[in-house]
Amino acid sequence: MTDAARMVARIRWQAEACRELGSPLYERLLHHVADDVLAGGPAAEVLAGHESDPGPSALALRLMGAVHRLVLERRAPGLALFYPSVGGTGMAAGAWPPLRDVLAVHRDGLRSRLDQPPQTNEVGRAAALVGGLCHLVARRPGPVRLVEIGASAGLNLRADRFRVALPGGRGVGPADSPVVLDDPWRGALPPLDGVTGDELEVVERNGCDTSPVDPTTEEGRLALTSYVWPDQRARMERLRGALTVAAQVPAVVTRESARDLVRRVELVPGTTTVIWHSVMWQYLDDGERSDVLARIDELGEQSRDGSALAHLQLEPRRRTPSSDIEVLVVLRTWPGGEERALGSAPPHGVPTTWE
Repeated sequence: MTDAARMVARIRWQAEACRELGSPLYERLLHHVADDVLAGGPAAEVLAGHESDPGPSALALRLMGAVHRLVLERRAPGLALFYPSVGGTGMAAGAWPPLRDVLAVHRDGLRSRLDQPPQTNEVGRAAALVGGLCHLVARRPGPVRLVEIGASAGLNLRADRFRVALPGGRGVGPADSPVVLDDPWRGALPPLDGVTGDELEVVERNGCDTSPVDPTTEEGRLALTSYVWPDQRARMERLRGALTVAAQVPAVVTRESARDLVRRVELVPGTTTVIWHSVMWQYLDDGERSDVLARIDELGEQSRDGSALAHLQLEPRRRTPSSDIEVLVVLRTWPGGEERALGSAPPHGVPTTWE
């Protein structure tokens, strides 16, 4: 198979993934993009040179995010008629001709944005992350320091300020939060023993990203919104609420690699340091993954009951070498180094099913 054929196959794979995850608009449009690449049309010109991009780099989503940005900037009025994010119909039928026009007219601008990784900073993943924290503090009560690698805009560094609303009026997080994850848990629900007054105690919020986004700026808000699929209204509402929280709750996201951030992490007496990440492990090469895990193990060796460590992940992985890939919530804690798979979730985090 040629590199071009592989690229087309990856675009079609992403189209089917969009269908499975509830975006019929992107499903239809991405199949049209794949057809247009084969026909040598504007899509082929925009994507030229990216034929050998690896699958995890999400080329199709980078393209659609760049297009969505033009819609949000009111620079693609014909396509905007079909994009619910700006009041369009959401109808897939008829959306391809204006998208093809956008690809032709804005070829160079779109090409310039293809080197940027998707920055979804998906808020729905907070359902899994908060549940993982509940498991942690039920076993190790006390304040938590959050350290997130691949944090993007750091929205999920504020995950404890979102409301996980459970049946019967129970929940985690402020009742008046602008982000409400409504009934997002299934299965054996996480314990709430370590949650005081519906809230987790988070005392520090630090993260890193190689291309961090500032969610308190217009540019940052536009970038994040562009990567949300335009016909997924619930995701769009969660993002808007999270941007409000970000304006109220400070968090530090530095421009550096995951390797460099974890090298700087030190344990603090009287707290549990939680190094976490969600659906970003694929963007690290093998060497950096190894270095990050080695530093986490080193910190684990230094941990004591009064200065504990946890590694919380929501990442695609296999339970065994022969198992299918699942997006698993995995928690490892020190002292001790015990690792447990707590549950699983779809890539956008909601609903999370606990075990």
